[in-house]
Amino acid sequence: QVQLVESGGGLVQAGGSLRLSCVASGRTFSSSAMGWFRPAPGKAREFVAAINWSGGNTYYADSVKGRFTISRDNAQNTVYLQLNSLKPEDTAVYYCAADLRSGAYYYMSEYGYWGQGTQVTVSS
Repeated sequence: QVQLVESGGGLVQAGGSLRLSCVASGRTFSSSAMGWFRPAPGKAREFVAAINWSGGNTYYADSVKGRFTISRDNAQNTVYLQLNSLKPEDTAVYYCAADLRSGAYYYMSEYGYWGQGTQVTVSS
């Protein structure tokens, strides 16, 4: 059974940092792109960041570019999201996604597996 388990969320003041982790089990995703999403008004989930299979290419939503960093460790079957300079509007449940089935990394429908999410709350 494939599982994605996120961790690292919490409560932080504006300007603070968190590091989210997503550990996959049940199969390896070392040949697949992985991503992070969060809910947004009018959308089920909005794209936050994605990383290709090797970690050589990363992609970010404009709203987080320069503040968030996605990375991965294929040996550990884990993807990370470093959140810096957090703002209250970053408050959300952050979901890990794996097994991208096309090049459209920004579409949640293109991912085959999802975690249960980890809550990030940023106070002002």
